[in-house]
Amino acid sequence: MLHDIFVPLSDLNGAKNGQKVQVSITDWPEGAKNPIGKITTILGEQGENNTEMNAILAQFGFPLVFPPEVEKEANAIPEEITAADLKGRKDFRETITFTIDPADAKDFDDAISFKALPNGNYEVGVHIADVSHYVKPNSHLDKEAYSRATSVYLVDRVIPMLPERLSNGVCSLRPNEDKLCFAAVFEIDEKANIITEWFGRTVIHSNRRFSYEEAQEVIETKEGDYADEILKLNELAYILRDRKFKNGAISFESTEVKFKLDETGKPIGVYVKERKDAHKLIEDFMLLANKKVAEFIAKKGKGKQKYTFVYRSHDSLISKTSVILRFSRPVLVTRSI
Repeated sequence: MLHDIFVPLSDLNGAKNGQKVQVSITDWPEGAKNPIGKITTILGEQGENNTEMNAILAQFGFPLVFPPEVEKEANAIPEEITAADLKGRKDFRETITFTIDPADAKDFDDAISFKALPNGNYEVGVHIADVSHYVKPNSHLDKEAYSRATSVYLVDRVIPMLPERLSNGVCSLRPNEDKLCFAAVFEIDEKANIITEWFGRTVIHSNRRFSYEEAQEVIETKEGDYADEILKLNELAYILRDRKFKNGAISFESTEVKFKLDETGKPIGVYVKERKDAHKLIEDFMLLANKKVAEFIAKKGKGKQKYTFVYRSHDSLISKTSVILRFSRPVLVTRSI
């Protein structure tokens, strides 16, 4: 902003000298060099970590809070699951299920279920939190999510697409709680061939929340909670991964830098994040779910009756070559568009 904004004392909104603030321009009289405005938000004391992070968000137009009507709508959603909520869902609450996420994750939006079948095959389910059960079309929550489009990740925080009541609570697949999901469930043989597939709504009960480090320790030591299940999933993931690259997949391996922060959020160190089998296990099964869902929808309808669907497109990579891409998170869409 090249011009100072003049703020009348009556429109300071409690702000004090030295604080960073957001200002809304209320008038710019004809012929005047400077506009007139009012302070709408106090970001905090200049130089403090939280203030500067909020200033970055404000600078790029990211919302700092949810509108009151959105928070009210979210807070009105009950956490208890009723019999009506379970209608039409497959019940996976007795099937071993767990999440694997970063150690500092606050929300858990995907889980894997595993069951050894009598015929020697395995049932593997990829379960995604069923947000659409709670976020209804044209509601305040739906419109706000549409406006935000995605969650925004900063070095020390997440600006969620949905209020914390949903993102970290009702829709977070926390352990030892019944949760509603949308799932892709596969019967897989020892060579990771897909025998059958099913897509639909489920209810799960996560038995364990693993960090990537904890799951990796199980893989390396072959001991720990649900070691048999994790080791078999890792074995199947290796086969899926090898097959993926033989079929032309591109490896997007890159170096990711992470920051160590102190209790105030100040960076005190930098380290390179190492991707190990636990990370790849999750990615390969998420990719399997994405790929099979995309194939399922693509075969539905013909011509003008073909289904509209959401895909991730990398035009420069696929203009002349058909490739399979690996993503870190699923593209199962469960909210209305």
